[in-house]
Amino acid sequence: MDRDSGDKVAELDVTGLRCPLPLLKAKKALTELNEGEALKVSATDPGSQRDFQAYMDHSNHTMLDAWQVDDVYWYLIERGA
Repeated sequence: MDRDSGDKVAELDVTGLRCPLPLLKAKKALTELNEGEALKVSATDPGSQRDFQAYMDHSNHTMLDAWQVDDVYWYLIERGA
């Protein structure tokens, strides 16, 4: 699965929100997914890069991809067990 795949992916728009809200809302959204499903997050807070990576380092979820387009940071996360 990649950022442009046709697979069904849940999407979460947290643009305009500041730390820690983007990560908190993503964590909540991940709890609503089944293992192996993916969440695509869009954020505008530059601090989200650090927050999301730190969370991935300490969770059972996997960051499949992370990229930036202009001032928007995108994260594709697969829910772990």
